[in-house]
Amino acid sequence: MKKILSILLCSLMMFVLIGCGGSAKKLTAEEYGNKLKEAGVTIENVEVTTAENDKNQLLGRPNQYTSKINFTNGSIEVFANKEDAKNRKEYIDGIGKKMPLVAEYSYMNDAGVLLRLDKKLTPDDAKKYEDTFMKIK
Repeated sequence: MKKILSILLCSLMMFVLIGCGGSAKKLTAEEYGNKLKEAGVTIENVEVTTAENDKNQLLGRPNQYTSKINFTNGSIEVFANKEDAKNRKEYIDGIGKKMPLVAEYSYMNDAGVLLRLDKKLTPDDAKKYEDTFMKIK
């Protein structure tokens, strides 16, 4: 009886461990930037956001980005979940609608990552960023 119980417990532990090991690590904003660059998209003058240089003071705060980079043509913000990214996108887009001078391109993927691009980019150039960004896994 003890052997059967031991085998059952070991089997259960094995299934639990296998189930936990299947989750994929979420990419950081810097890793997204590197993947865009590797795909041939222009990513220059990258500045990784830290608690010390975060102008918005949102890094790591509740419901805000967990990592961020700024680069010449925009920024990438990674969120813990899609809902937080969606809320941030709606907030940014809302400001742009009320104040067209600060409007920008913004794209969100299914992983809860927001790509924000300078409105000075042509629509075709912004589309290249978007297409490449949406393919990153």
